[in-house]
Amino acid sequence: MEVKPLTGGLGAEIFGADARREDQFDAIKSAFAEYSVVVLRGQCVSPQEHLTFARRFGPINVNRFFKPVDGHPEIATVLKEKDQKEAVGEGWHTDHSYDQEPAMGSILHALEVPPHGGDTLFVSMAAAYEALSPTMRGFLDGLWAVHSSRHVFGASIMDTEAATSGRLGNAESATQDALHPVVITHPLSGRRGLFVNPVFTTEIKGLSADESAAVLAMIYDHCKQPEFQCRLRWQEGDIAIWDNRATWHKAINDYHGFRRLMHRVTVEGVGLT
Repeated sequence: MEVKPLTGGLGAEIFGADARREDQFDAIKSAFAEYSVVVLRGQCVSPQEHLTFARRFGPINVNRFFKPVDGHPEIATVLKEKDQKEAVGEGWHTDHSYDQEPAMGSILHALEVPPHGGDTLFVSMAAAYEALSPTMRGFLDGLWAVHSSRHVFGASIMDTEAATSGRLGNAESATQDALHPVVITHPLSGRRGLFVNPVFTTEIKGLSADESAAVLAMIYDHCKQPEFQCRLRWQEGDIAIWDNRATWHKAINDYHGFRRLMHRVTVEGVGLT
């Protein structure tokens, strides 16, 4: 195995790994803990092998809203057909932050990729936190934020292309609300990092609506700096693993006219402090 960092801030490519080999898992997990985002190049795995690999990280979280893969309800289909305009996940977000115990991470297998475009961007929330002034870090430490699925997966999105095409559904189950610290201690690394995101976070508790909106806008603008980012350019067969407690991500929707198909397995996490 060879591990090559993608940037100076986060992310790494892993060459010579095989997700099917249990004897390589500890080295893959170590790289995941260090880089927050890792991509295993050149993989050839079945849906069942994808699940077996994911279970080495922990129990599977069955997504409520994505269309499942036929015969494999634990695997979510991430698809954009060549005639569709909207991609799921175009905004900066953290998967499952609306759950009481947010998911550890997602494991995405690239089955069909466009000839160009369709990249995924990631942000290191620890690097973003550490770059804040000591005064701002002190202000944010101890604050709590509300996260919700209602406005993202609920009835208000039922007329979107993602819903009408069947890629998203089950809107009646979008009832999740959760309260998490604005700054968390990462359960694997012990590193402090921000835990709010533009898609699922709705407010900071204890602040007025205007204050909350202003503070969140400041955090979001700060986190979007390129110094905290890495960009994953997908290749067919790739398996990418990212840590939801340590990163944001977003899908780049710049491949109109081409099909992009991924299988995603999500791994359960723990409560955050």
